[in-house]
Amino acid sequence: MNQRTDIRLSLPSKGHLAQASLDFLDACGLRVEKPNPRQYEAHISALPGLTVLFQRPGDIVVSVRDGSVDFGLTGMDIVRERQEDNGAIFMLHDALNFGHCRLCLAVPESWDTVFTVADLAACARTLARPLRVATKFPRLTGDFLRRHGVPFTLIHAEGTLEVAPAIGYADLIADLVSSGQTLRDNRLRPLNDGVILHSQAVLIANRAALKSRPEVLNMARTLLEFIEAHLRAGDHVSVFANMRGESPQAIAQRMFAQPTLGGLQGPTIAPVIVRDGNPNWYAVHIIVRREQLFEAVTGLRAIGGSGVVVTPVMYIFEEEPARYRQMMDALEGEER
Repeated sequence: MNQRTDIRLSLPSKGHLAQASLDFLDACGLRVEKPNPRQYEAHISALPGLTVLFQRPGDIVVSVRDGSVDFGLTGMDIVRERQEDNGAIFMLHDALNFGHCRLCLAVPESWDTVFTVADLAACARTLARPLRVATKFPRLTGDFLRRHGVPFTLIHAEGTLEVAPAIGYADLIADLVSSGQTLRDNRLRPLNDGVILHSQAVLIANRAALKSRPEVLNMARTLLEFIEAHLRAGDHVSVFANMRGESPQAIAQRMFAQPTLGGLQGPTIAPVIVRDGNPNWYAVHIIVRREQLFEAVTGLRAIGGSGVVVTPVMYIFEEEPARYRQMMDALEGEER
């Protein structure tokens, strides 16, 4: 069989990550163009060498693992459940900051003596039998229960898990929870310490493809460039102000005396051309963290800043994405 030469990225075709993944890539400047909504193939104009495929979230992990797909965007929960231990999957980015949820154990509200995993183990001893746990995550759930000494029998279930205890074919469930409203609607309650895994969207790659195909490695860098630039920008805002001063250096010294006015690498200061020809007006520009905005505006006012304008930042590109350097260090370390 001839070796595949195209580069493939799989995105979720269904579930809570499907539209969120498209929105995230769009915000990163990587709009997915899918002419026909029924097609399972698309492309990204900004990345002409990349083919986008749509698969079920679990199938994405399997496809990346076996090498039929080079990159995948899916949830950490399904990666941890299906990745196996052969090292075929490389974690390119483990915190894309959307699709947050948690895999946790939930019991019927009527179990008024069971609030912790230790209580769950005691309940099993009282019943003198293993507890029946309905879940779509048998590997993660089984490992968690074994670590905590809870006797159990796993019941694999498709579709809605929340009805399992009410119907009677399971005692409790292990399922993904975001707001918890669905649990409450079905009179279930998560255990206080029953979180098996905190999950969010992640970007994975086939390790062998990264190591053997330079074009895949280059694509990994490009993806990380756009993603890191977008994620970093989301924490920052761009602040402009006008300020009187004898010189750019004098204004810079006043700004450096304020703890929040240093910007990423220092302020940008440029002359302002005013009608009366006064040469002592300057425009200053800094990038600050969003949570420091009020302090930055207060600091600018304190040293004579006026007309402060704040705008969102779309991207902040570094000389080299930190995640790319981490990837290269890991891959080079494996070669030694």
